[in-house]
Amino acid sequence: MAEDDEDDLDELLDEIEKKFCRNVSVSCLARGDTNEAGKYEKDKERPIKQSAAKPEKPMSSITEDIDALLEELLEEDCSDSLKPKTQEFSKGPQVEKKPSSQSGGRKCCPVFVGGSSVTNGVGTATSKRSCDQLRCTSCDFRVLMFDDSEWDSSCDYLFLRNNMPDQQKLRAKLKRRRGLRSYACQCSWFSASEATDLRDKPQLRWVCAKHLD
Repeated sequence: MAEDDEDDLDELLDEIEKKFCRNVSVSCLARGDTNEAGKYEKDKERPIKQSAAKPEKPMSSITEDIDALLEELLEEDCSDSLKPKTQEFSKGPQVEKKPSSQSGGRKCCPVFVGGSSVTNGVGTATSKRSCDQLRCTSCDFRVLMFDDSEWDSSCDYLFLRNNMPDQQKLRAKLKRRRGLRSYACQCSWFSASEATDLRDKPQLRWVCAKHLD
């Protein structure tokens, strides 16, 4: 009976060990599975985060590269576009200066009127020449000249207004006077025997309209 009891105990212990070991192995396996599953999930999450983070870096670098390329292209376009403009602007004044130098001529300074013995031309402080390019700033008419003539005392504004610039009609109010020169626009008239500075005749709104060279 003792041997049977010992056999029974051995069997029970074997069964207990088997059960215990199975439970331990199952629990270990379960823990290992959970750990592995957690690792697997973590591993899954990591590449997702990395993959999500990866495109941000190249996108920022790509945008920076694109911006840099665009800036370079814009600078090249600006430099290319500015070159012809600067050339055009540099050429512009040269083109404009030529006609101005050809048609501008010179102005009298100061402006003189004088008798028939006074030479016509560009008047200066040292060369008192009679200006033959006079224009009135009041009526905007060119001033006409009549050598060896003097205006009659009956000449008036209405006569000039009605007959200007017909020289034949204007001669009706001129008297023959050697050495004098008569001037007239549509609103003013004057007879001179010697060189006279127009600054001394403020009633005459006559200016030099430039002499052609």
